[in-house]
Amino acid sequence: MRPPLNILCFLVSALLPSVTRAEAPVFTIVKENSSVTFFVKASVSIKGTFDKWDSTLTLTSPDVTTAVLTIKIQADSVNTGSGMKDGKLKSKDFFNVEQDPLITFVSKKLEQNGPNTFVFTGDFTIRGVTKTETLAFTLTGQRGVGGTIKGTMSFNRKDFGMNKGIPFVKISDHVDVTVKLKVKKTSGPVVSFKQ
Repeated sequence: MRPPLNILCFLVSALLPSVTRAEAPVFTIVKENSSVTFFVKASVSIKGTFDKWDSTLTLTSPDVTTAVLTIKIQADSVNTGSGMKDGKLKSKDFFNVEQDPLITFVSKKLEQNGPNTFVFTGDFTIRGVTKTETLAFTLTGQRGVGGTIKGTMSFNRKDFGMNKGIPFVKISDHVDVTVKLKVKKTSGPVVSFKQ
């Protein structure tokens, strides 16, 4: 007589190792102490922030290289302090917010290249165009428990179809995006790093 299927399932689950969420560190991002800003070298300074965005940092094990970072920015929340600049950046010549409301970064790989330095490589999407970009971070604070990760990604705006300029303003092709995230571990084990 064969044992019932539910008993077999129980025995298999008991014998095989499982990876549960409890075995992985869980982090939250404290938005009050975080920001996403940008800077473009130009004859008239173009810098600002995004007022609406969300980000997550998830790990599947205590190994730091399993971390996945996602950032979703509402493109129409751009804020340079100038209504004229904001309007131009929201237009189809730049962010094209009506057709492509989100700017996103989803990491595919994390490498630790120093005691407190890391490089996320992932898919960066703006104006509906996706390309592989890198986001290099430095961690300050208590490693494995929480702190601040701050880094910059530089990209060529023309690679994403932003070929136009602004009248009477000379704009560089390169854009620097600075991401500052306050992260806090809420549960699970401490993250392990390379020494």
